[in-house]
Amino acid sequence: MADLSLKHIYKVYPNGTKAVNDFNMEIADKEFIVFVGPSGCGKSTTLRMIAGLEDISAGELKIGGVVVNDMEPKDRDIAMVFQNYALYPHMTVYDNLAFSLRLKKLSREEIHKLVVQAAETLGITEYLSKKPKEMSGGQRQRVALGRAIVREPKVMLLDEPLSNLDAKLRTQMRAEISKLHSRLNTTFIYVTHDQVEAMTMGTRIVVMKDGFVKQIDTPKNLYNYPANKFVAGFIGTPQMNFFEGTLKKNGEEVRIDFAYCNAGITVPCSKLDKVRPDYLNGETPVYIGLRAEDVSVDREAFGNNKAVVKLRISHVEELGSETLLYGDLNMDGDGYSESLTKIVIKDDGSGGYRAGDVIEAALNTERIHLFDKQTEDCVLPRIPEYNYLDCTVSGGLLNFLGESIALPPAIECADGEYELLIPVDALKAGKDIGVKVETCENICGKTLLSAELNGKMLYALVPETVTEKTLKLDVDFKKITLLKDGVKVIEPLPEVSRLDGLFVKNKVKKLTEADGKVKTVKAIEFSLETEGKRFTVPDTLAQKLFAALGVRKAFNSPLKIECGAGSLIFGENGINARVERMLDYGAEKFVKCRVGEKFVYLLADKDYDGEVRIVPDLDKIGIIEAERNIRII
Repeated sequence: MADLSLKHIYKVYPNGTKAVNDFNMEIADKEFIVFVGPSGCGKSTTLRMIAGLEDISAGELKIGGVVVNDMEPKDRDIAMVFQNYALYPHMTVYDNLAFSLRLKKLSREEIHKLVVQAAETLGITEYLSKKPKEMSGGQRQRVALGRAIVREPKVMLLDEPLSNLDAKLRTQMRAEISKLHSRLNTTFIYVTHDQVEAMTMGTRIVVMKDGFVKQIDTPKNLYNYPANKFVAGFIGTPQMNFFEGTLKKNGEEVRIDFAYCNAGITVPCSKLDKVRPDYLNGETPVYIGLRAEDVSVDREAFGNNKAVVKLRISHVEELGSETLLYGDLNMDGDGYSESLTKIVIKDDGSGGYRAGDVIEAALNTERIHLFDKQTEDCVLPRIPEYNYLDCTVSGGLLNFLGESIALPPAIECADGEYELLIPVDALKAGKDIGVKVETCENICGKTLLSAELNGKMLYALVPETVTEKTLKLDVDFKKITLLKDGVKVIEPLPEVSRLDGLFVKNKVKKLTEADGKVKTVKAIEFSLETEGKRFTVPDTLAQKLFAALGVRKAFNSPLKIECGAGSLIFGENGINARVERMLDYGAEKFVKCRVGEKFVYLLADKDYDGEVRIVPDLDKIGIIEAERNIRII
């Protein structure tokens, strides 16, 4: 199997520069994965860490289920194709292909068989007696590919292999590499800065920027459902149109006003029901995104569409099969500058529009994208974070959308009107709320249920596809939020508690038996120190700390210890804590404890009070190096 697992992978250079930040991905056997992004985004560095040509600063890399962090490149069963071919100029093509096989000490007959097979696969049989200098760029790139495939590796790594070729040859070689992937039936990881290569070759694409993964998805989903403004602008030609504006809810409609011009459109609320209410106040600025093909100047496309804007044409580009119209929503704009009123439209060219024409265009609001102005994250996601509802609390009952549910003892608030935020993962199959199932779709490995309750849509993440027409749901109350006039009255139970810690070594004495005699010997034991207590760590945890920090730095680096409610237990010789409150959510009970100036939460099977001692389960905790903010576990 050639599956790969990358968990919390970092590359940090001695000067503190983070080339790769917390890279997490599971790559299935036989996938064609493409890393894409601008120069300096960390894509080649990530590839080189997989190859073993760069040390991993922190994190765990597995190939075929085996941890390879400290494994030599030659032992990882991978092959790599470089941008500059990296062929031996004094050798013939045959000898270039055979070189690695001779190092493996294969027989002459086996080497000849594998070389001929590779040459036939790549169509370079007639060049076996030639040297690289006698061949074209495309032919040399085929030889570089051949030298990799003769090894029959688990994983093929390709680092911008086509960037030195002309446009026509790149197109041809793209097809050749895709065909090669189908024939070899192995895992490919391909690095490029060219989004066309990424879109046409990858089964999934990893979009990176400044060392961070911005989105991982299929080419189609990246294009249709970008998770942020960067991905929206990077994927697709011409680039997506971006405007600045505000959203204002008026009854059953939302008014979208475009900044720096007089344009504005109206859309039904139902199209924006996944948008957080605080974006619909008419004041919060957002970026509005529309692709060129989702803007039309065809009068038949208008119909009863209320999403029509006026623009002035600045220039026209005739591309044969299509025409690009460039214009500006601001009548004083020039249509050339990269402004937030510039617009590009894909058209068939039949209108005969010319520079200076003032025309109307219809916007396809089914395909609108909205991004937060500050974070640039999508605010109209495929999977919303919350369900936003108005509610009341009365006599211990939570009332919303015509339903009344008893609140658990842990939720204490006065009667009155509130805003209710229910995370999509806080609704699960149960018995309290009867809903009508509308759709159930798989999105990036998660199943999103869309259901209707008294005219309002509810969204829930469910473990598997729901086939029933109706369903009953329960609310996980430990995850909800209640707001009064924008102020949080009830907050979710924290998922993790954080403690400060250090990794320390202790000199201990151990009893050993040799030749029938029991002896006392000196030994070193490693511990995690937090809140004045030391806990002996398993060897696997110690090795991860040494691998990420180095032996010397591991003992001097402040750590942040993350503990979920299930990774803290009550026990002797533990951390001193005081019980602040019992939290009863019905199906589950939790204890809120004070540790110094911090609070921690523990899952409990009974009521506790007064002073207690708590112990972290070292197999379940998370550890972050505080200085560089690197997750180690």
